[in-house]
Amino acid sequence: MYAAVRHYHFKPEDGEKIDKLVQESFVPLLKKSKGFVRYYWVDTGNGEGASMSVFKDKAGADESIRIAAEYVKEHLSKYITQKPEVIEGPVKAHD
Repeated sequence: MYAAVRHYHFKPEDGEKIDKLVQESFVPLLKKSKGFVRYYWVDTGNGEGASMSVFKDKAGADESIRIAAEYVKEHLSKYITQKPEVIEGPVKAHD
């Protein structure tokens, strides 16, 4: 398995709007990607959030990075205050 992790910064008061967009439109979009396994979104409540997309292989994770970048540009750019940090790599431990 392979994962892509993205770290976001936004105004704390926009957290609920972002959470709703992620749940209602981004996750369904990402689920259509080849090799999709799981998606997690964490909102700290303090203006930071992180997502983890898990795929069967690197190709799926790479596609998720492209999809996320396009989605952020189109739907979330007015909320995001810094360029997201993105890391990716093979999943080394899981159950």
